[in-house]
Amino acid sequence: MRAVASYHAFRALRIGAPDRLRGAPPDLRTGDVTVAEELYSGLFTFHGRALHAGERSPFALAAPSREWRRALCSFAWLRDLRAANAPWARERAQGLISAFLECAPTRDDPAQEPGVAARRMLSFLAHAPMLLGQASPELQQGFMAALAKDGRLLARAVVRGRAKGAERLLCALALKEFAICADLSAETRAQAATLFGEELRRQILADGGHVDRNPQTALDLLLDLLALRSLYASRGAIAPQALEGAIDSMTSMLRMMRHGDGALALFNGMSVTAPGDLATVFMHEAPLGAPSFAPQTGYLRLAAGDALVIADAGAPPPKAFSRRAHAGTLAFEFSLGRERIVVNCGAPARAREAGREDVRASAAHAALVIGAESSCVFAPPSARRGAGLILAGPKAVKAKMARRRGCEIAVLAHDGYARRFGLVHRRRLALAADGAALHGLDHLLAAKPGGRVKVAPDLALHFPLHPAVEARLDESGRQVELTLPSGARLVFAAPDFAPTLEDAVYFAAPEGARKTKQIVIKAKAAAGARVRWSLRRIAAEAPQSAAGAEPG
Repeated sequence: MRAVASYHAFRALRIGAPDRLRGAPPDLRTGDVTVAEELYSGLFTFHGRALHAGERSPFALAAPSREWRRALCSFAWLRDLRAANAPWARERAQGLISAFLECAPTRDDPAQEPGVAARRMLSFLAHAPMLLGQASPELQQGFMAALAKDGRLLARAVVRGRAKGAERLLCALALKEFAICADLSAETRAQAATLFGEELRRQILADGGHVDRNPQTALDLLLDLLALRSLYASRGAIAPQALEGAIDSMTSMLRMMRHGDGALALFNGMSVTAPGDLATVFMHEAPLGAPSFAPQTGYLRLAAGDALVIADAGAPPPKAFSRRAHAGTLAFEFSLGRERIVVNCGAPARAREAGREDVRASAAHAALVIGAESSCVFAPPSARRGAGLILAGPKAVKAKMARRRGCEIAVLAHDGYARRFGLVHRRRLALAADGAALHGLDHLLAAKPGGRVKVAPDLALHFPLHPAVEARLDESGRQVELTLPSGARLVFAAPDFAPTLEDAVYFAAPEGARKTKQIVIKAKAAAGARVRWSLRRIAAEAPQSAAGAEPG
């Protein structure tokens, strides 16, 4: 790794405690005064687990879970105390900082994990004015020493490889902010800039997506990158072009992944979209159009009228970034205005880990499944090393977009089932010019012309529905009638097939998992198998152009 040489420079310089901070990046995330009041009373609630510490130090008590301990020691909750904007909130924050500094972490303490230390450093830097205002000399000295200690931890974690996946970029970003705020030596700032620049180039793709393909990762990092840019401005410095370029491309990417309800599409670990986070991003960035195709990240977007389709057109992320990725290649979501219709099941919030592995399966997506097997192979959660990583999956993923008679068309294919069944899945989506109809064709082809196709069980096409959608089979049993909360009605039909309605679970609701329904079509999995289907609005007759654009 090229950054190894940087470590020796950091080690030789022995990052020391700064005398003072010469700047503070903003915390762009919204605080909650209600949470601040709970913290003041001694109640600490993180990831669905609560602990009432009273007047005792929460850092010295047994944590309800490791995830709870991570949240406590990240100090992200400082923004809630800041939101209270009162002397009692500042005093409570300073008291909790003192309690943390008095606590001696063990080697296995989640507080020592690189990702937690990075969040803590970003929180300390952003809220330093509140924490150090009217603070005792002992607290100020301890605070600066803690920053330096975490700085050394982060430098080692990045260059020695202890920081994995997206947290490597987070660690490098936190280290860079510390180097700027503490006004460390020019050599140290240069080394921090090198580590950050390398990770930024490695993880943020040219189209603005993150290499792990999770929209939430991109959103979280973008908020931190915007804060870093603001820090440059507050110091009267010009932000690096690479930082500006990443912010621009990431903002466009998030616009592409946003549905009409303002939330992000549910792919590759995405769960509930925090309502204020996207608004904050777009408030800081000039309006930009949403691209229709992100070839590096692997997503595409079809839009017509108030209808929108967002589809997964990419292979799984690199193995090191795949721990939370899903087997959803060629899956799609479909919405009308602010109402979602066909969805992926999403991912449970971090407070609700149960079911996280199940929703990674292809069957939890609007996708085609062969033999009840996912298009990816996952390492089991029980694996000693690499638990949850994607071990195998689609390698050749093709995506092509076109416009025909005013209709938006996407043609996709992946080979995730080629090795096991000798089959390639091809999907064609055509959105009518007025958005009144979505036509689909799912087609299985032999992976090798003339090659042997293994005997396989049935294929199943899954179309999970948003919990707000009412679904019922019509009298013929050949069509599914859908009613939206607004009263709009649609019909799902698949000529030559009888769809069924089955139970499903939707994990991306703010209140937690909700029961819902999914449309399922089953057929024989064989080369040449073709399933046509359509979603049409009942109230509007499909235009002539839509019929001509049906998959053929």
